[in-house]
Amino acid sequence: MKALTVWQPWASLIAIKAKPFEFRGWLPPPAIVGQRIAIHAGARPVRGSEVRALLLALKGDARMTNPCLNAEIAIPALEQILASLSKSPDTLFGTASERSIPLSHVVCTAVVGRPRRGDDIAGEFGAGNDSDRDGTFNWGWPMLDVQPLEPPIPAKGAQGLWECRL
Repeated sequence: MKALTVWQPWASLIAIKAKPFEFRGWLPPPAIVGQRIAIHAGARPVRGSEVRALLLALKGDARMTNPCLNAEIAIPALEQILASLSKSPDTLFGTASERSIPLSHVVCTAVVGRPRRGDDIAGEFGAGNDSDRDGTFNWGWPMLDVQPLEPPIPAKGAQGLWECRL
């Protein structure tokens, strides 16, 4: 199965259906549109500043851009993640069952829908391009029929699409 590595907290937000699109600077290969892929949470540690900024945006802070998330689902999850970050770092790096947010694990699978322009999607959320990395917001890949993995499966990831054995 093809896999896509996504930084946390974004991977977990896909897994709980709070993030309906994964934004990339490139179109998905036509062969994976309509196909199930694995969503892999990268090893990069969660940044508390990102989680706080997401919460501010979702709660309507006028200085922030809407991050194209379903707020009703995302806010409680992000608050839980932020609370875990304020505890011992062991909660982030213990076993998958001990962690509040898995790193270096496949957290779910999803069917890749027909890609859409990122700015069109953002408009539906009342937002613009909120990415601080050029070219990451060009295309929204719909994440359809998301199936969370319980427990998440340990895996070393790679950039781009890569082969994953589940």
